[in-house]
Amino acid sequence: MNLASRQRNTVKRTPKHNMFKRNIEQELSSWAKDRYRKPLILRGARQVGKTTVVGHFAERYENFLSVNLEKSAAVRIFESTDNVADLLPQLFLYCNIEQREGQTLLFIDEIQNSSHAVALLRYFYEEMPHIHVIAACSLLETLLDKRISLPVGRVQYMALHPCSFVEFLHATGGGRFVEPLQSATLPPAFHDELMKSFSAYSLTGGMPEVVALYAENKNIPALSKVYNELLNAYKNDVEKYASNNTQASVIRYILDEGWLFAGETIKLGNFAGSPYKARETGEAFRTLSKALLLELVYPLTSSVMPAASDMRKSPKLFWLDAGIVNYVAKIQREYILSTDLLDTWRGKAAEQIAYQELKALSYDVGAKQNFWVRAKRGSTAEVDLVYYFDGRIIPIEIKSGHNARLKSLHSFMNESAHDLAIRIWTGKYGIDELKTQNNTTFRLINLPFYMISALPEILKRM
Repeated sequence: MNLASRQRNTVKRTPKHNMFKRNIEQELSSWAKDRYRKPLILRGARQVGKTTVVGHFAERYENFLSVNLEKSAAVRIFESTDNVADLLPQLFLYCNIEQREGQTLLFIDEIQNSSHAVALLRYFYEEMPHIHVIAACSLLETLLDKRISLPVGRVQYMALHPCSFVEFLHATGGGRFVEPLQSATLPPAFHDELMKSFSAYSLTGGMPEVVALYAENKNIPALSKVYNELLNAYKNDVEKYASNNTQASVIRYILDEGWLFAGETIKLGNFAGSPYKARETGEAFRTLSKALLLELVYPLTSSVMPAASDMRKSPKLFWLDAGIVNYVAKIQREYILSTDLLDTWRGKAAEQIAYQELKALSYDVGAKQNFWVRAKRGSTAEVDLVYYFDGRIIPIEIKSGHNARLKSLHSFMNESAHDLAIRIWTGKYGIDELKTQNNTTFRLINLPFYMISALPEILKRM
């Protein structure tokens, strides 16, 4: 093969900013090796790195076709035929790539712009299963009711979140710590260094462009431009999210004011002092949740499975990224001056980043978070978050200090069918044997913030 052909085959493989290791590539590798593989729809909010991740993953393929359906010419090609065998040669021509022998990865970016392209995914699955197909979108689920019908049973899904702390370590030169962190074998001597790194991650957040820029120069003020660009991009998408003018107005209001309520239990009616009713605000929140910009986390009242979210109670609001929250809330200076993450922004900052790290443990698009409240009338017991593991509901408190302060956790364990609980804090890793006032004995895992990624491994051992 001549040099010109080789160059054509590598078109669009170079990311626009520095690429660093993303954990989802392991999941993509497993997908690619699966003999029952289906076309994959990669879901994630705008700018979480979907295109960059797929471009990096594509380096293992002999042929990589990257098509963005925000371009009208690409849409015309997909809508010109129902035959995927006829479509493929046209895509090689469109991408200016000479086909090699070997595996082909077709990447369809912003697939929500063509309902016909979405429908064709089933035919790639049924008629050309040897072609590996990944489609990416940030708005697909918000458009389902309008004009798109998904090929049910012919596609699978995977969620991409903002960078986790271990990905932040890879980007900022701390990759040597990742294996001992995730295997929970990190020597305690490195605790202070890792807490310092985690504080930096909590401040900047995990949006890939922010992480890459911070890794280059460690300049926090220089990140403002990127945060503004992200916020403007989300606001500019409002017309795509909203089904009518009223909903567009409510969504704009939430995107202007809602960041200040991260980690708080909220009321939908008159949210943030708005004139909007609970029904209007609820619809707007659900739309933004489908776009993966935020999540309304509802409580459980049961400590054993099966347990359903109590939708009648007020939810907590969490956003996709702590860095954007910190920027909009103007608490970056407080972060820098704080000596304890748990004290920053009255503890809300700690709960937002813990939520974000727990969310990153799953690539399931439908995975939901919950917290817990005691069902007993008059009780104020509330556990910050819960984690589902092996058919159990594991309670999580995000607190420092003596174990006696964990009264809500004790209330949960009095009702629990297992003996495991978690306290996320700024202290060192360890396990305590505790007893409630009702003489219920349980094990408390004291988990430093920087070790949240090790939680599944720790629970497996226990």
